[in-house]
Amino acid sequence: MALLEGKVALVTGVANKWSIATGIARELHAHGATIVLTYQGDRVRDEVEKLAAELGGSAFACDVASDESLAILADGVRDRYGRLDTLVHSIAFVNKEDLAGKVYTTSRAGFALAADISAFSLIALTNALVDVLAESASIMALTYFGSTTIVPNYNVAGIVKAALESIVRYLAYDLGDRGIRVNAISAGPISTASSRQVRDFKKMLDKVAAAAPLRRNVTARDVGATAVYLASDLSRAVTADVHFVDAGYHAMGMYPEPVV
Repeated sequence: MALLEGKVALVTGVANKWSIATGIARELHAHGATIVLTYQGDRVRDEVEKLAAELGGSAFACDVASDESLAILADGVRDRYGRLDTLVHSIAFVNKEDLAGKVYTTSRAGFALAADISAFSLIALTNALVDVLAESASIMALTYFGSTTIVPNYNVAGIVKAALESIVRYLAYDLGDRGIRVNAISAGPISTASSRQVRDFKKMLDKVAAAAPLRRNVTARDVGATAVYLASDLSRAVTADVHFVDAGYHAMGMYPEPVV
């Protein structure tokens, strides 16, 4: 059954075919949504435009650190589609050196950059697109378990994810009178170009698969399935929440067997 027939979904953060955003876009499209993608810079433009063409959608340039770029995106979406029913925020960036060291060695500039791209960009995107969002639209942001727990080597990335989750809650309140829902998806570790920048990431995958109740890691398609639910009318009364898609790992307080 197509849950999103007639809906228009904007998905940010596609970098390549392994991106979580790619899995989300594919699942939204499989349920009938018209897909709009964004790309930042020429480095990923060809890959994003190729995916957009495959899904019968379109791609727009967008630099979330530029208000001018966001305004151009909003005008482009309005002119071509008239409205948006779904906005997916799957954008994060942290300097590699700020993932490798101690939290207290994070540079002021590095922290500001991570916060701007990984957290404030949700506010900036919403502000730019608010007049394009349909009543009862759904906004969702990708977060991670390291926002509320200590995940070694995740460092400042976890701190700004905590800010992102707080932004989700406040936006949910501010947009609630328009029927617009705002939620976060906390995905378990998935091997992507960005996640592999985290030191010992392979060990993280092994630990989660061994300890999670479902005894496996999750995939971008798993995350995409939850995104379909949040984009659909099935979640019409669900907002201001973080939805875990991590095979249950977040619920574990003690592991039943040695995890290596």
